[in-house]
Amino acid sequence: MNLIELNKQKCVLCYACVRVCPTKAIAVRMNEEFPQVLHNRCIGCGACVTICSPGALSWLDSREEAMNLIHSNRKVAAIVDPSISGEFPDITDYRKFVSMIRALGFDYVNEVSFGVDLVGREYSELFNNFKGRFHLSGNCPSLVSYIEKFHPELIDNMAPIINPMVATAKVVRKHYGSETAVVFIGPCVSAKHEAGLHNDDGRVDVVITFQELRQLFTDNNIVEGTLEYSEFDEPIGYTGSLYPLSNGMVQAAGIDDNLLTGNVITTGGSEKFIEAVRTFKTHSELIKRHFDIYFCNGCMMGPGTSLNGKKYIRRTLTTDYANKRLTTFDKQRWDNDMAAYANIGFSRTYHNDDQRIAQPADDKIAEVLKVIGKTPDKAHLGCGACGYESCREFAVAVSKGLAKPEMCLTFNLKNQTDYIKTLKSTNEKLARTETALKESEQRARREQQLAQEATEIITAMMQKLPSGVVIVDQDLKILQANRTFIEILGEDARMIDEVIPGLVGADLKSLLPFNFYNMFSFVLKNDEDVTNKDTRYNDNLLNVSIFTIRKNKIVGAVVRDMYVPEVRKEQILGRINEAITENLEMVQKIGFLLGEGAARTERMLNSIVQTYQPARESDKRRPEED
Repeated sequence: MNLIELNKQKCVLCYACVRVCPTKAIAVRMNEEFPQVLHNRCIGCGACVTICSPGALSWLDSREEAMNLIHSNRKVAAIVDPSISGEFPDITDYRKFVSMIRALGFDYVNEVSFGVDLVGREYSELFNNFKGRFHLSGNCPSLVSYIEKFHPELIDNMAPIINPMVATAKVVRKHYGSETAVVFIGPCVSAKHEAGLHNDDGRVDVVITFQELRQLFTDNNIVEGTLEYSEFDEPIGYTGSLYPLSNGMVQAAGIDDNLLTGNVITTGGSEKFIEAVRTFKTHSELIKRHFDIYFCNGCMMGPGTSLNGKKYIRRTLTTDYANKRLTTFDKQRWDNDMAAYANIGFSRTYHNDDQRIAQPADDKIAEVLKVIGKTPDKAHLGCGACGYESCREFAVAVSKGLAKPEMCLTFNLKNQTDYIKTLKSTNEKLARTETALKESEQRARREQQLAQEATEIITAMMQKLPSGVVIVDQDLKILQANRTFIEILGEDARMIDEVIPGLVGADLKSLLPFNFYNMFSFVLKNDEDVTNKDTRYNDNLLNVSIFTIRKNKIVGAVVRDMYVPEVRKEQILGRINEAITENLEMVQKIGFLLGEGAARTERMLNSIVQTYQPARESDKRRPEED
């Protein structure tokens, strides 16, 4: 299950998420621009989502899954974290938000505070009767995940007791039946992961946060003013209502937290979370206390609560709610319920999920320190802008592939200074060449204008030519064709020309038969021109010359219709002239044998020429005069 996802479209590369993540489960890889969520290292604390002002990070949305469960054929119970009392200051009476939850379609609405009471009693017995081994509480899912992933050597010190959410799920199933579906509503994102770790009667089918609950109210048009009061379903919790406070579990369990006589230290807050674990690991025998650790400043400040909530206002709302409940509380009934559910089973185990990365070699760390401009003797210092406590820790992270040097403020400033120097030098060079560039631009414009004029002239000339002209590329796509070529091809080509002037882009293979367009393919492939090739096309005899314009890329062709009278006469004259030339050469070789016979032949052939030559040509010199 991936709890956190990154939307690159919204990310502004501020790296605030990297700085706030306690396990560095958000990495910035070398040669990559955007951060990457390392789901195997994530403990679901939600700090990254809370700090991300552009909203690029989000956690798993379970609203649809919850509503699908409600609309199924199963009975569904909502188990509500006591933090709800601090989450909804806008609702005048707790019985109204119970009604609003029922209006979503839940069959039962139960308090997790009763589960807190049950679990608290187990902790009281463990802490007061331990056998020399000090424990870490397992109530915070983020702490459990952190220990399993980054301090598995402390697993034996984890209290082997289920958390209140799981305990309440067991109570609900014992009360309503084992097939009852359970949806936890609370302030915790990591509870979404915790819920999937249990397969017995303590399983939780769906977890939704208070933010998601508010969205469900909006989506379903559920408002306080339209509903009547409704109480939580039994069993009802007692002092478990204080659980949202940092030391709420200790208070609920009646565990001695006196500074002089108590044996439990309770702490909460992201800034104290890792320090508390490290201190317990290294100095538990000196401190001689159990540690009750939470990632947040009390569950009432969890990441799943509404943004910008005021801690002390929520604290007041929580204590006021607890006091209000206690004024009419039936203690005897609660004692009976506690006894009834005393044997539901509270033990749990933890699993080694070590995600630590091996420490890189010192030379690699030194290399990174050199890159970011730090010396080993100053490596223990750090500004914290990169999200690491010291420059050495940052260098270790870079060596592990979790960060890149560009995240270092000093490195960026140095690069920026170097860049400014380079930019100044470049600007000076640009200033010297600006005039030359303007002159070049003017020349280029003149040349472009001349080239355009030349193109227009050539195009106009092509259109005036009596012969068909076509130019095609290596794929036999027409680049340019004149009007005569289109007329030679006939009606189909004329219709295409109306849509695509000049047949530009048309496929020559679709316009000509194989024997015709194959000559173009031959010239393209072999770079060998085809000259004066006669070929049949429809009812016409065409004379074709195909030549290379750009080797293996572009060829051109001149096509003449042999049945056009002017072309026919021209061809006859040309071929007779060829015959005359050939005969003259022969006459020269055998003149001494033919004598007068050669002269007679020459006169005869010239008479034929005169017969076919137009009148305007009559004044030209006779071929033999050349």
